[in-house]
Amino acid sequence: MPTTEKVRHLNATELLDTVIDEGSFVSWNGPAQEPPLSQEYARDLERARERSGTDESVITGAGMIRGHRVAVIVSEFSFLAGSIGRAAAQQIVAAVERATAEGLPLLAGPASGGTRMQEGTLAFLSMVKITGAVRAHRQAGFPYLVYLRHPTTGGVMASWGSLGHVNVAEPGALLGFLGPRVYQALHGESFPENVQEAENLFHKGLIDGVVEPAALPEIIERALNILAAAPAGQGATARKTAPASLGVRPSPVDAWTSIGISRKQRRPDLRQLLKFGADDALPLSGTGQGEKDPGLLLALARFGGQSCVVLGHARPLRKDAAGMGPGSLREARRGMKLAEELRLPLLTVIDTAGAALSQEAEEGGLAGEIARSLYELIGLESPSVSVLLGQGAGGGALALLPADRTIAAQHSWLSPLPPEGASAIVHRTTEFAPEMSQAQGVNVAALYANGLVDHIVDERDDASLEPKEFCVRMARAIEYELSTIAGVPVADLLKARASKYRELGGSAPSR
Repeated sequence: MPTTEKVRHLNATELLDTVIDEGSFVSWNGPAQEPPLSQEYARDLERARERSGTDESVITGAGMIRGHRVAVIVSEFSFLAGSIGRAAAQQIVAAVERATAEGLPLLAGPASGGTRMQEGTLAFLSMVKITGAVRAHRQAGFPYLVYLRHPTTGGVMASWGSLGHVNVAEPGALLGFLGPRVYQALHGESFPENVQEAENLFHKGLIDGVVEPAALPEIIERALNILAAAPAGQGATARKTAPASLGVRPSPVDAWTSIGISRKQRRPDLRQLLKFGADDALPLSGTGQGEKDPGLLLALARFGGQSCVVLGHARPLRKDAAGMGPGSLREARRGMKLAEELRLPLLTVIDTAGAALSQEAEEGGLAGEIARSLYELIGLESPSVSVLLGQGAGGGALALLPADRTIAAQHSWLSPLPPEGASAIVHRTTEFAPEMSQAQGVNVAALYANGLVDHIVDERDDASLEPKEFCVRMARAIEYELSTIAGVPVADLLKARASKYRELGGSAPSR
């Protein structure tokens, strides 16, 4: 039922009390170094201090969040609408740089109308140095988490408020570049309702979730349990005990039989793999640039002791659902960048009947997105494992394939087109699909013999008949393969990866 009751939003101190473990917060705020002040502005600042109880519009420091030491930057909106002047900007930059120097994850909780109008262009330009500090923090491999609070607009939303590895927001928060009061003053009418609400931004793929303040500590804990893994390629990682699936060999059935099994509606998909096989999985959402394609799932996950970024095809829940579009691959490239920055392995999961065949996909640049995905994966500066989970048709499958190690479910497959399409091209009819699938070498037996597949997970005849058990076996194989490459220097991985794909199609490797 609609309500006109005004929602009360937490101030900075209340948010810190909610998120930080009791008694663990240590302030990093130093004396505010104000620019030259007019008498009127000096009075504004004094009233803001009295009203808010803070020296400036941000509180910085560090504390424990469920056992993780975390640096924090939180806006105090009651101090001149949380606006960022030169003194506040310096506090933020100092806190980000200290977090980087101490190797700490960083949580930002902005609530701001933007830069401080009383300080003009120099305050506006301070967003550049804040962004520079955040960039250095991210490139050093340390997590940057953002909790967008009500309201966050203007230069803050257009800089450090939109740069998190993970971006979530409080319910009902007003978020956007444009301040509604500014729009009304300039245009003489109100800005359309709901456009800038957190829930709409989530629906549009601009943020990863909408989270109540009380639930934020759990989200941070889960994210940091995954992101706190040892940097990829730095130091040896203990290899897991070899799983039984290492001894599995391809199914003796023909390719067409495997294709039929892979297409069963009850076959386990990526969602079930994360549910039954992962120790934890934290979904992310969209490209962060206004696209959210249901054809792809992006998440942070942990398989046993191995953390990774996961991106993969989300099997359609309806038969009439559109295929994977170009937005999916733009979201995938977000995941690739996360893996590189956070020094985490990348896990790609392939299970698609083919990419979207539509005007929208063509005009959205599907072919170019497939090319860019291949370009990024073959040169990914992070360990990578790909999984052939089920169907693997066309460019949509190829776009997620290149990796250091490839695992295949026994009845998965990979082909240039669905076999029916290949038959139509060669024979002008789909009747020869079974023969085409065998001749083209699309099944695991052929892929294994030719050196693409490194590890096969058995289906005990059909994974759809034992989805949970199959997912557990697949998860153990994933954990093992992640562990085999986790301690390998990235330069060595890149060289071996390029060599593997350069040599495919030559003489068959010995097994």
